[in-house]
Amino acid sequence: MNALQKLRRWYNRPNKSTFAQYVETFIIILPIAFFIRTFFYGLYQVPTGSMEVTMLIGERFFADKFTVLFSSPKRGDIITFNDATFDYSKNPYIRTFQKYVWGPSNWTKRVIGLPGDHVQGIMEDGKPVIYINGEKLDEPYINPYPLIAAFKDGKMPASGLYKSWDPKKNFEDQPYYAMDEKDVIFAKRFLTRYGEDPVRYPYTPVYDAQGKNLDEYDIKLGANEYWVLGDNRRGSNDSRFWGPLDGDLIHGKIVLRLISIDSNDSWLIFDLLSNPISFWKRVRWSRFMQLVY
Repeated sequence: MNALQKLRRWYNRPNKSTFAQYVETFIIILPIAFFIRTFFYGLYQVPTGSMEVTMLIGERFFADKFTVLFSSPKRGDIITFNDATFDYSKNPYIRTFQKYVWGPSNWTKRVIGLPGDHVQGIMEDGKPVIYINGEKLDEPYINPYPLIAAFKDGKMPASGLYKSWDPKKNFEDQPYYAMDEKDVIFAKRFLTRYGEDPVRYPYTPVYDAQGKNLDEYDIKLGANEYWVLGDNRRGSNDSRFWGPLDGDLIHGKIVLRLISIDSNDSWLIFDLLSNPISFWKRVRWSRFMQLVY
């Protein structure tokens, strides 16, 4: 009898007390589940619009965590990684705990530059473009839609202030997010009062608080560095803001979109119970169970 058979026999022994069942669940089952979720696959909910319209707020995705342990990400891959701006400990044990157990949040971006690449962001005809090792990069995945602000009086959202908007369609017929024209009007008045643009147009540069064009850069990536950007260039906190991504922070590759619902709730059942009618109007049935590129 091998060790696995002995373990199974011991675990299924008769007359096991309830207390023993709970203890064994924590000692055996939970660590196994943690190991599988950490090194084999991950399930993610999209909290922001940084990857629109490839990934929308409220969508749930499946990520492959296994292959990245043995192979490096490729250009164009959509990866998940630990918050690049987090203050990681220099202690290797604490850093490992932060990376795999508790600490930084998970981010998702697209790989643009690989280790050793010369990455240049320049302006051509008023539009930001990227050159990799002297060759212009074709980027069909960039969000082509303008972003429009929409929120209610006194209810500014924690995320999703600006959302992708198709100006060819009425607000009630938008393909990505439910929009109320009254919320758009209020947001426009509010933001204009403070000198902010209520609409952000695609293929235009992003500036920081000091007026620097963040879409202009010239970077030589190191041996384990990646240049990662969001597909929603007008609404993404990415390498343009904080620089190259340390490859050690990468832990998965987005593979499959599971479901798509216009909701900020982590537990969709609460949204359904609170909004039983509008909930079903916000389900994006056409975006269920799709491979992601």
